[in-house]
Amino acid sequence: MVCAMPADPGELSRLDIWRAANLLIRQHGDQADIVAAQRADELLDRGDRDGELVWLRIKRAVAELQATPTGPAH
Repeated sequence: MVCAMPADPGELSRLDIWRAANLLIRQHGDQADIVAAQRADELLDRGDRDGELVWLRIKRAVAELQATPTGPAH
């Protein structure tokens, strides 16, 4: 997955992160968190700390989206 990153990771809204996480889940299913972690590692290896932080945010959103719902059913 190729993703154009803004110069400042703070420019990405929560909505952008959630959209990216949803896309990653559609493309990779249960492996989406692993793909996000690998991408974060690749960017860290390249010295792109901002890019790494973006992908860590995406990974966290993937985990939240894939979490088993808790609480009473509506």
